[in-house]
Amino acid sequence: MISDFIGWIFAILVVGPLQAEIQEQAERARLPVEIVRQSQACLTSQGPRLIERATGDYGWATATVVSIAIGHTAPAELLDGSDPQCAALASALKGDGEGA
Repeated sequence: MISDFIGWIFAILVVGPLQAEIQEQAERARLPVEIVRQSQACLTSQGPRLIERATGDYGWATATVVSIAIGHTAPAELLDGSDPQCAALASALKGDGEGA
């Protein structure tokens, strides 16, 4: 029961903003359609993994929420760059962040 609540809170505070940030940055950077499609596939695979990790490790979940809330960590940094669906998106977002 507590795990479900933690997962729900994590989804609202981390996964939701992650999706919004990726969409906003993709539009702003005018990323190619292929990368936008990959970003949707990436979020489909990474979102549940992040929620599962949060429900299994409350300390990590809390630290991640606080780190994102204070701006120390960008939600996009949670993407697994080794995931083929996320690699292009992660590099595009990092490149966009460096140019800003």
